[in-house]
Amino acid sequence: MDAKILEASQKHPKPDLNFQYGTAGFRMKANLLDSVVFRVGLVAALRSRKLGGQTIGVMITASHNPPEDNGVKLVDPMGEMLEQAWEVYSTELANAKTEDVPEVYHKLEKSLKIDPKTPARVIYARDTRPSGPALVRSLVDALEAVGAEYTDYKLLTTPQLHYLTRCTNTEGTPQSYGEVSEKGYYKKLGAAFARAMKGKKARGPVIVDCANGVGGPKLAELLKYLPPASEGLEIKIVNDDVLKSEILNSDCGADYVKTKQRAPPSSKAGPNERCCSLDGDADRIIYYFNDPTHGFRLLDGDRIASLSASFIGDLVREAGLAEDLKIGVVQTAYANGASTKYVEKTLKIPVVFTPTGVKWLHHAATKFDVGVYFEANGHGTIVFSDQALKAFNTTDPQSPAQKNALETLRALTELINQTVGDALSDMLLVETILAHKSWTPKEWDSTYTDLPNRLVRVEVPDRSIFKTTDAERKLSAPEGVQAQIDALMAKFKDGRAFARPSGTEDALRVYAEAATRSEADDLATKVSDLCKREGERYS
Repeated sequence: MDAKILEASQKHPKPDLNFQYGTAGFRMKANLLDSVVFRVGLVAALRSRKLGGQTIGVMITASHNPPEDNGVKLVDPMGEMLEQAWEVYSTELANAKTEDVPEVYHKLEKSLKIDPKTPARVIYARDTRPSGPALVRSLVDALEAVGAEYTDYKLLTTPQLHYLTRCTNTEGTPQSYGEVSEKGYYKKLGAAFARAMKGKKARGPVIVDCANGVGGPKLAELLKYLPPASEGLEIKIVNDDVLKSEILNSDCGADYVKTKQRAPPSSKAGPNERCCSLDGDADRIIYYFNDPTHGFRLLDGDRIASLSASFIGDLVREAGLAEDLKIGVVQTAYANGASTKYVEKTLKIPVVFTPTGVKWLHHAATKFDVGVYFEANGHGTIVFSDQALKAFNTTDPQSPAQKNALETLRALTELINQTVGDALSDMLLVETILAHKSWTPKEWDSTYTDLPNRLVRVEVPDRSIFKTTDAERKLSAPEGVQAQIDALMAKFKDGRAFARPSGTEDALRVYAEAATRSEADDLATKVSDLCKREGERYS
C-alpha cells in the first residue's frame, strides 16, 4: 500500500503553504486545494476504519465564498461535524511533505490502533463550483490508493450529504434516519411538511433567493414533493442560475443580505412580501422584507431561533410535557442582546452561550431535550433528545388539543434536519410556524426590537496575542484590555461590545451594540481603536 499511497501522493504535490482544518474544514482558493483534498481522502478512510467501517462523508464546497474558492470538510457517521481530535490529524496530514505522506499515514494508523484490514467506506458530493470535478478526482485517487469503498453523490447541498451520511449508517436499524437517496430526502421533508401544516395555508408567497448555487435546482426538485401551492405554500425561486459559475454568491445569498443589511439588487419583492436567501451550499438561511414605513427589515438567525423556540415551547406545554422536557436556546456572542432578553424574559427559556462555530453550538444544544441553535448568520437547526422523541411518540393524549400538539411535534422532528443547519428544511419550518400563527413577516418582526449594532474588522500584526474567555465575549489577553472595553461599554445605554481574533487571518472582529445607531457606531469605533493600539504595542 505504501507504494500506492506514494505514487498517488506524487500526483498531488503539496504547495509551499501551511494548511489548517477550521470550523468549515479547509477553505481557500481552489487552485491551492489539490493536495489537501487528496489527503482528506486518506483521513476519511482512516476515520471510517477507526469506527469499524462506518461511512464517513466528504463535502467539497466553499459555501458563501466567491466562485474561485473551494473547500473540503469531513462528516462523521451521524451527520455531525468531524470529531475535534481528528481536525488535528487532518491538519497534520495536510501539511506533510509529499514524499512523507505514506509515513505520516501509517504513523496515524499505528497511534490510533487502526486495523488496515477493516473496510473503509466514504460517500462524497460537491456544490456547483467549476473546480469541483477536478477536486473530486483528487479525492478518488486517495480513496483508491488505500482501498476504500466509495459512492459519488455528485451535486448536493451540504445538508443533503449530512443527511445521507446519517441515513447510510442507520439503515436497517430502529434509529433509521430515512431512505438512503436524494429522493428519500425530498420524500421525508415533503411528507413531514404536509403533516406539520395540517391543512394550514401560508399568507402569500415566499420569494427564495438561491444565491445562484446548488440550492436552486434542489429546491426546484423538492417542490415536486410538497403539497400543491394552492393547498399550502407558494414558493417563487429567484437567483437559481448554476450555469454561469461567476455569479455564484454575487450580490445575492444569505451572506450578502446579512452583511450588507439589504435585499439583493435582483430582488423585485413588493412591500411586506416574505423573502429569504440561502447561501451557496444551502446550509444557511436569512429572512427579510421591505416595510413600507421602516424600509428593509432583516429576520436573521436570532429571529429564526426565537420564533422556533416560542412555537415549540407552546406545543410542548399544550402536549402536557413542559415539566418533563427541558428546552434551551444556544447563542454566540454575535447574537443581538435584544433577542437574548426576549428569549429569557418573555419566552422564559434559558439561553446558553458558546464560542462561534457550529460544532460548539450543536454540542451545547444536545444538552437539552429540545436544543434550538442558530448563529446570527442564519446557520442552525434544532436537536431533540431520545427522551423528547419518546415522549412525543408514547404520550397518550387526553384532549383534541393535546393530540394536535403531539402530532405537530412529531411532524417537526421529521421536518427538521437534526444533523446540521439546512436552509431548505429551516425554510419549511419557518413557513410552518408563520402559517400556524397566521403571521405576516411584520408581525414576526414586531416580537422585539433589535439593538442597533456594528461589526468591524480590525487588522493587527499578530492576532495570537488576543485571547478570549467566556464564550469569546471577553478578552483574557492582552492584560488590562478587557477592563478598558468594560469602561467604554459603561458609557453607553445598553452598550455591549467584544473583540475576538479571526480564525483565518491576522484581524480581529469587533462587535458593538447600543441603544441608538450613532452610539453603536461610536462604541465600535472606540473599541476598534483600542484594539488596534494594543495590537501595534505588542508587535
